Amino acid sequence: MSLFYPSLHFRYLAKHYINNLLAILFGLSFAFAAIDYFQYAQELNTSSNYKILYIFYMWQEALGMLYPLAIVFAVIMTKLALVKNNTMGALHAFGYTKKRLFLPIFVVASLTYALFLYLHTTDFSYAKDKANMLLDNQVHAYNVNDMFFKYNDTFVYIKKLDPVKKKIEGITIFKVSGNQVRYTISAPVAVFHSDEWIAQDATVKTHIYKKGKLIRYSVDRKERIATLHGYKPKIIESLYEGKALNIIDAYNTWKLLRKQNLNSDKIRAAIYDKAIVPLFALALLIILFFKLPFHARMMNLGGVVALSLGATFLVWGILFGLEQIGANGVLVPELTAIAPIVILWIFAIYVFFTDERKIT
Repeated sequence: MSLFYPSLHFRYLAKHYINNLLAILFGLSFAFAAIDYFQYAQELNTSSNYKILYIFYMWQEALGMLYPLAIVFAVIMTKLALVKNNTMGALHAFGYTKKRLFLPIFVVASLTYALFLYLHTTDFSYAKDKANMLLDNQVHAYNVNDMFFKYNDTFVYIKKLDPVKKKIEGITIFKVSGNQVRYTISAPVAVFHSDEWIAQDATVKTHIYKKGKLIRYSVDRKERIATLHGYKPKIIESLYEGKALNIIDAYNTWKLLRKQNLNSDKIRAAIYDKAIVPLFALALLIILFFKLPFHARMMNLGGVVALSLGATFLVWGILFGLEQIGANGVLVPELTAIAPIVILWIFAIYVFFTDERKIT
């Protein structure tokens, strides 16, 4: 056996698991996209091309949301099919251990998780936002208007942001100390370049105070002023409108918020939701593979399927509820996302190392 030419049993089990995984994943995701489309079909007052595009975007959203469930459902289907056909018993008779039989399934599931983790670092994460634009009949309406937020020790007002063109029309920066405005920077246009915004033809007004009272201000013209370092257009849009962020943009946003000493619970929860929470599927993969019966004569098929699916939905539902609690700031996201996954993995590792000799 080698990395590029695995053993026959590895290829056999991996093939069956991949077939079941793809069937379940595409079946669930297409059903989700179709149901969503029929629910909002009356609101899609656009051409048929945009309707197809809407279904495609919602299918992408469904893939990213449902792939952990598909990973778990596929192992249930694969294991029970092999047990029912006595294939699992025959493999044990040839001396294959549970851990050896589990390896190909775990490798495929881990690669699936890695694939979607990578996809969540791309525009794949923005599929739902794109679908909502089509739903609102705003195919080309990318502008975000009237934003106000904190940047370092200043406050920023943006009249209009075009995240696609990476352009701001009308930006004003206020430096406030106590109850006094120290200076303002105004520019009609700012463009994003090299991880910062370049305000063009800027006007700097410095306020001069005497004994706490404003007596005058000086005006200076600047051809270019660099500001908002690290504030990518997508980050600004997300902070203002609550739009989705991929993992990379969410991480950069978290660093910015931490630097500004601002609350980052929602951003951290979004990162954990994409990178940490789906790991529950791999933990359940271990638990179910080792706990499901290995012999057909010891299995009540209906009861096993119901119990397996019920346990999966229960864990998924609890994690989803905790994720919402973390995103709303009721509890810190580390308690609602990381802690449950660690507990689940501790139990999965315990099962992995203690359940080898059991056959039921």
